[in-house]
Amino acid sequence: MKAYEYKFDRTKKLRVNELGAFPADSVLDFTLRLVLPHGTGVHSAAMGIHRDAWNTGHTEFLTFPMHPVPGEGDVSDWLLTLDPVRDLAPEDGNEGLYYYHYAVQLDDGTCFVFGGERPTELDALSNYVGERQLLIHRPDFHASARFREGLVYHIFVDRFAKSGKVHVKPGAVLDPDWDNGTPQYGEYPGAEVANNVFFGGDLAGITEKLDYIASLGVKTIYLSPVFEAASNHKYDTGDYLKIDPMFGTDADMRTLCREAEARGIAILCDGVFNHTGSDSVYFNREGHYPTVGAYQSKHSPWAHWYHFREFPDDYECWWGVKTLPRVDSADPSYRRFICGRAVDKWMHAGVSGWRRDVADELSDEFLDDFRRAVKGQDPDAVILGEVWEDASDKISYGRRRRYLTGSQLDSVMNYPLRAALIGYVKTGDCEPLRHATEGLYRRYPKEVSDNLLNFLGTHDTERILTLLGGEESGDHTNAELAEMRMTPGEREHAKGLVRLAFGILAGLPGVPCVFYGDEAGMEGYRDPFCRRPFPWRRVDESLLSSYRSVGCLRRDEAVFRDGRFRILSLTPDAFVYLREPVNGGDPVLVAACRRGTLSLSFRESARDLLASTDRRRAHVPENGVAYFRLPADLDPGTIRIDSTVG
Repeated sequence: MKAYEYKFDRTKKLRVNELGAFPADSVLDFTLRLVLPHGTGVHSAAMGIHRDAWNTGHTEFLTFPMHPVPGEGDVSDWLLTLDPVRDLAPEDGNEGLYYYHYAVQLDDGTCFVFGGERPTELDALSNYVGERQLLIHRPDFHASARFREGLVYHIFVDRFAKSGKVHVKPGAVLDPDWDNGTPQYGEYPGAEVANNVFFGGDLAGITEKLDYIASLGVKTIYLSPVFEAASNHKYDTGDYLKIDPMFGTDADMRTLCREAEARGIAILCDGVFNHTGSDSVYFNREGHYPTVGAYQSKHSPWAHWYHFREFPDDYECWWGVKTLPRVDSADPSYRRFICGRAVDKWMHAGVSGWRRDVADELSDEFLDDFRRAVKGQDPDAVILGEVWEDASDKISYGRRRRYLTGSQLDSVMNYPLRAALIGYVKTGDCEPLRHATEGLYRRYPKEVSDNLLNFLGTHDTERILTLLGGEESGDHTNAELAEMRMTPGEREHAKGLVRLAFGILAGLPGVPCVFYGDEAGMEGYRDPFCRRPFPWRRVDESLLSSYRSVGCLRRDEAVFRDGRFRILSLTPDAFVYLREPVNGGDPVLVAACRRGTLSLSFRESARDLLASTDRRRAHVPENGVAYFRLPADLDPGTIRIDSTVG
């Protein structure tokens, strides 16, 4: 016996089979379809549902009988209409995480339980392990629409472009070798590093390069931290209300925001609110500020932001790093300061969104207040969280988090997709990619999926070119990694894989993000070697051209902003998927060939968006990705997909 689930949203009058997260005011029809062996009858079917009990230790189990719907042949359909407001109404509200299953009893008394996480096909369960997930979120949850209009460009400020207008501040060292310099590194991973060597990249330099950035199809620039701090990376904030002098001035920040806006580009800041620097206005361990910091006195106005086990030298810090004392983000005065003064100042300066560093370590109270503050300034501002796992059922520090129920984050960084896509491109492993696409899109609210930050690399990872073509870092020392480069042959092979990976990524739900220099062919192993200066004199023009054409296509085709997603074929050889408009229009098919040649046949002409030609047959070469606009009434089931290897 096979079992399937189909869902219909009565409120929106839409088929929503691929979704498993809904507003609390939805009214949903759940249809359980059973394909039975000949002569088998169904006596009853029911849905069993219960709220997640992780934080409370208890829950109420509810059972809703389903009603038979007239069917044909050996198909038996059973219907249940679920109204969360009416049916799932605990005292503390019905938003949250639920789990459910289907229980079926046949006429002969045999019982089955079905669940699993596939979009429609259900799995038989043993001992109720593997129930389906249902996430109910606030009815007023709306993520940013502006954010998903085009690419995000992620800039590590010190290494992108320098204007030459900024002077070196006391305690900093300037490396003049922009073209060949190697970032400061420790003897081994985790070794203490001063991080006081700069290359001179600044905000004015970014402003000068805005036309280049816009040419990639970029609509948002995501800046690494820019507030005053001792280090070159700025994750050790010294003053949340001041731009670091090595990056410019507050006026330079306002100018960047204004000039970016003139080109239709928003500025997203990296908010580091879980910890400050020990060398800061607020802690002042090094005594560089005229204030009385928490390290200096228990009576400091900021003393209660931090937790001292034994004053003053034994204090909580991020991952044991003494230069990063941890802040109590639930502290009311800290929340008022960040969500009031800091948010107000920078959003008035033109900032249009925030990336929340280490969101797992921030309190629910802080995340709630931060969203209210940001959305109060700009309802369309985006708030992203650094979450490395599935954010829908994330547990951190023993607590189930509620990031995606509408009161905290718009969306998250999509690390699961990065890992799965790299694995697919390198080895052809399909199931992780299936889970990281249709699996996550089923578990996340659609608003979240449409705003996922999708990327191949960040400041915390190896460069994607190196990862796909270079020698594995293995047991190499940092000194060895600093000098390692790919051979010309390895680079060409890696470039093909990068084009394939980015071509797939750009069409998926969410917003594609390019780490500065990936489009130019930058290499680099783990941090800090992934953070070299941008190679303005050695840009790989062929790779840049590929990024630019795909990026502009992603920007210009509206279906990529909120279109529905459907896999047509996923094999070790090829990945073909469909993006379908929600409210009418032409769908776009994305066809990626990992190995051999991919052949497509259409019953009607399809528009090849990259080649600007109409065709009824197409061949996609190895490592190639093609985008086809299909006639709105074309049945995807008529598309013939063939892969040839050899």
